[in-house]
Amino acid sequence: DVYYWECKGYTPLFPRILGHEASGIVESVGEGVNDLKPGDHVLPIFTGECKECRHCLSEESNNMCELLRINCDRGVMLADGKTRFSINGKPIYHFVGTSTFSQYTVVHVGQVAKISPTAPLDKVCPISCGICTGFGATVNVAKPKKGQTVAVFGLGAVGLAAAEGARVCGASRIIAVDVNPRRFEEAKRFGITEFVNPKDYDKPVQEVIVEMTGGG
Repeated sequence: DVYYWECKGYTPLFPRILGHEASGIVESVGEGVNDLKPGDHVLPIFTGECKECRHCLSEESNNMCELLRINCDRGVMLADGKTRFSINGKPIYHFVGTSTFSQYTVVHVGQVAKISPTAPLDKVCPISCGICTGFGATVNVAKPKKGQTVAVFGLGAVGLAAAEGARVCGASRIIAVDVNPRRFEEAKRFGITEFVNPKDYDKPVQEVIVEMTGGG
């Protein structure tokens, strides 16, 4: 969110409520919303799914919804091109359809995922972005086969989730690449078997991995 706050890579649009990762409880629903009701526990999803377009109906590209794919420049609701936030009568714009840095937000029904009411909301919020991004990239896109080797670059939330996805897929070696050695011990819990710190070598890290794996 700091990236967009600093206006890097997109057209500045202020004032707006940032935030793309959260958990919450449905307070009310609009006309035509049938699969959610007040009281449901949900995760806001900034890459939404209308469940009707060709991408949503495809097993290969369901994160590219023609209606709700991520758009950092849009600051209004799709239905009427207006905001749902304001202060003293002046509009405040939305961010990637979620605007989670607020006590209440308004989103398109395709940008929330219903979750179990027993899931602790203060624990599951990272699933709405970092965890599903990394885990999904491995399981749904890379699809490593059992016994294969996987390299994960970066051990933040996304990288750790990608490693977990590789572990679930049955990868025999999961090599982590990160410049912060303090992350290595914790990463073992997510299936990491080996560690590479690029700072320890005088050649590109990809060459190190090729040597470690007998050709990559």
